[in-house]
Amino acid sequence: MSVDIKINGRPLTVPAGTSILKAAKLAGCNIPTLCYHPDLSPWAACGICVVKIEGNPRMVRSCSTLVSEGQNYITQDTEIHSIRKTVIEMTLADHPQECLTCGRNQTCELQRLAAEYGIREIPFDRNVKRLPKDESTPSIVLDPSKCIQCGRCAQVCQQLQDVWALEFIGRGEQTRLMPSAGVVLNESPCIKCGQCSAHCPVGAIYEKDETEKLRKAIIDETKHVAVQMAPAVRVAIGEAFGMEPGEIVTGKIYAALRRLGVDAVFDTNFSADLTIMEEGSEFVERVVNGKGDLPQLTSCCPAWTDYMEKYYPDMIPNFSTAKSPQMMQGAVIKTYYAENRGIDPASIYSVSIMPCTAKKFERIRDENMQSSGYDDVDLVLTTRELARMIKTAGIDFKNLPEEKADSPIGAYTGAGTIFGVTGGVMEAAVRSAYYLITKEELANVNVEAVRGMDGVKVGEVDIKGTKVKVAVAHGIANVKSVLDEVRAARAAGAEPPYHFIEVMACRGGCIAGGGQPYGTEDDVREKRIAGIYRDDEKSELRCSHHNPEIAQIYKDFLGKPMSEKSHHLLHTHYTPRDVYQK
Repeated sequence: MSVDIKINGRPLTVPAGTSILKAAKLAGCNIPTLCYHPDLSPWAACGICVVKIEGNPRMVRSCSTLVSEGQNYITQDTEIHSIRKTVIEMTLADHPQECLTCGRNQTCELQRLAAEYGIREIPFDRNVKRLPKDESTPSIVLDPSKCIQCGRCAQVCQQLQDVWALEFIGRGEQTRLMPSAGVVLNESPCIKCGQCSAHCPVGAIYEKDETEKLRKAIIDETKHVAVQMAPAVRVAIGEAFGMEPGEIVTGKIYAALRRLGVDAVFDTNFSADLTIMEEGSEFVERVVNGKGDLPQLTSCCPAWTDYMEKYYPDMIPNFSTAKSPQMMQGAVIKTYYAENRGIDPASIYSVSIMPCTAKKFERIRDENMQSSGYDDVDLVLTTRELARMIKTAGIDFKNLPEEKADSPIGAYTGAGTIFGVTGGVMEAAVRSAYYLITKEELANVNVEAVRGMDGVKVGEVDIKGTKVKVAVAHGIANVKSVLDEVRAARAAGAEPPYHFIEVMACRGGCIAGGGQPYGTEDDVREKRIAGIYRDDEKSELRCSHHNPEIAQIYKDFLGKPMSEKSHHLLHTHYTPRDVYQK
């Protein structure tokens, strides 16, 4: 059903149920917002998006008002401009004027609106409330002094993630955004996914910046700096340099890292292939040989791992013991690579470039993250942090030549690349599990059933008569229905509804992780996802078991998947955790 309306007198037909804000966008009219985000339900908190309805003396908030047949909506005139400017000025009166030293400088939505509306002074008394920063987590920082009470962070934490680590406490002028129950963030249910920081329009929540640690390591002649880069970084970091989302810049990142002065450049895609060999072999043990509980749950997302330990500890036996690609790569850098190159592992400074703030937490989550005898990963930087370092170094990123990763742990297949998207881990696992079970190659390696942006995707894969039921969930709130199905079947003594379940904490997967460039919404997600699949399709090798460097590391070092050595270096265990930490 459609609705005929007008936007500023121009006819437009839109689907019924469309908001005025979305209709105006379709008509080429941009209405400013601060509290609205397309990922979230309209909350109508900020009041900047007001518009007029012809013949109606009352203004309405366009983000939360649906269009009506025959109405003419006025999105801009002198009065509307004045009201919007006043709202921005009032917001600025309560906001610290620290733009030059704020982590959101030049990417702040409030700063951009102030510039667009030509605000040069604030005609209201300043009322900035200085509140202490919460730096308790290793991943993100909460600076409530800069909070504009738009509500985005609380909405994403509660609606998309179902974590409920953030909420508004108090009334009126005493309203504060705080971790639930008034504890510090690290003691709250927070899973460090960083989606609050990715959705915050200002500098109230941001990733913990550790770029200076890498700079110091690079100039320390006693350190051998080895860097790995996650799959999703290659299709997003270009946005920080004016490039389109989804543009594949793998070789440019390698080149930029070398120009920053690091000693070795590897790719986490290699260890994604390694993960598939371990996790796929574990899956075969469970499905074919009956050794272990079904369904098997993926374990590469640290925010999901944290959530599972807090909310679904009864599922720990179902969790794959395989470490994430980041931690596998860290372990082999300080063992296999060190041995191969004759480098003292104590001198290696292992750095990860990740799309994810939870990876900062993961590297120190427990003693299994020191399986090499040292910290397997010494430092984690987000995509945003690396982009800032490249800019600070004066590197012309767009015009860098393409370079290759170092060996022997830099080569990867298309299966390693697709780890960056929702469904990618499942698809990569199916490609190799088929071979591991049948000793035959999968004719069509594209597993369409697990692709797409549906919150939960289910399918069935026929592995020569073995029917494997799979499910994929992204966005933590979507996993509850899947796991509750498993619990219900278990309680009834029935067969599990699935054999393999993939979970990623962030909508769209790692391509939309909490450390990716700002401005992520579904059209950006889809472009990044398309870039990941293009990288897979152009790969000469598309299955993890075809990676020659993977074959070499097993031959020379690990023995075989699930061997004693690989289990020591590449696997971990899980522990039930209280939702509120003590």
